[in-house]
Amino acid sequence: MTASSPPPAAPAPIPVVVAGALGRMGAEVIKAVVAAPDCALVGAIDTTPGHEGEDVGLALGLGELEVALSGDFEGTLCQASQSVRQAGPGGGAVLVDFTHPSVVFEHCRGAFAYGVHPVIGTTGLRPDQLADLARFADKASMGGAVVPNFCVGMVLLQQAAAAAARFYDYAELTELHHNRKADAPSGTCLKTAELMEELGKPFNPPQVEEHESLAGCRGGLRESGLRLHSVRLPGLVAHQEVMFGSPGETYTLRHDTIDRSAYMPGVLLTVRKVRSLGGLVYGLERLL
Repeated sequence: MTASSPPPAAPAPIPVVVAGALGRMGAEVIKAVVAAPDCALVGAIDTTPGHEGEDVGLALGLGELEVALSGDFEGTLCQASQSVRQAGPGGGAVLVDFTHPSVVFEHCRGAFAYGVHPVIGTTGLRPDQLADLARFADKASMGGAVVPNFCVGMVLLQQAAAAAARFYDYAELTELHHNRKADAPSGTCLKTAELMEELGKPFNPPQVEEHESLAGCRGGLRESGLRLHSVRLPGLVAHQEVMFGSPGETYTLRHDTIDRSAYMPGVLLTVRKVRSLGGLVYGLERLL
């Protein structure tokens, strides 16, 4: 009687490094990664004074995780990369970054340099920076993702807005965020406008010669004619509204993020897929 073959070994968990670990989004990501059976937290980067070397789990009230906080970005990436050096195609560590627009470009470049797949949730990257990062990804033959918004509901709103844009010539976009958000308008709002503009049509043909008695009160004007408005207030999380108008009617699309946990399914989806990508992707819809 032939002995049965042993069951195949379970795949190794995905090594994940989180940058901005003590921030509100970073803390949510760490909770999600620790709870995911196919992921393993291997690094936590944060420059908040007084926390260097502290266990990130204890700092966040999650219990001991045996992962020390570090302000050394490159050192943490190097360590994560060396730990999976023999991973081969489809392997390697993943960096999830929710830091600041002023540093995230260099963080993404650094991740590619160390063979770590970047998943960038921070918005504010310029089009020329995105183009540069796409070239870095191609040169390194690595996958990476820049995702302005990880909510599936927001992807659905954007698709609905792009569809509605075929039928309406007048539209304006408003995004509302907490008052600690650094960039305006949000990357999500810009992405929504870009999807609407793929039709190649102009929006909001002028009906009168407008003038602003207070500069900027009509919002930011894009070449397409779309206007984008930004609101920053404490108590808000992340919200977006697209309003279309035509004679006798308005059509409004709105998405509200009530809690940051709403982003985590999209974050984990991206972490699981980024290592198999052939380059840099922009937007969650490219991964669904």
